[in-house]
Amino acid sequence: MSRQSVTLTESNNKWLNYHVESIGDYANKSELINDLIRRARRAEVINQKLEKAENSHFIDQTSDEILAEFKSSMNK
Repeated sequence: MSRQSVTLTESNNKWLNYHVESIGDYANKSELINDLIRRARRAEVINQKLEKAENSHFIDQTSDEILAEFKSSMNK
């Protein structure tokens, strides 16, 4: 894995610390940051697919409608 040095604002650092220390879902900030990046990358792919589908004119739904449908299906 690649090591990076990142400068955070005080509020972002507090937020990361809170999620690592108080919530306990992550062992350290690196795990949390990697998870946030994975989620952002996933959202980027979903948004690209939504845009491609909307621009193809093979659908009648808007990107907001597709996203709402996708989110709804995730809750089942």
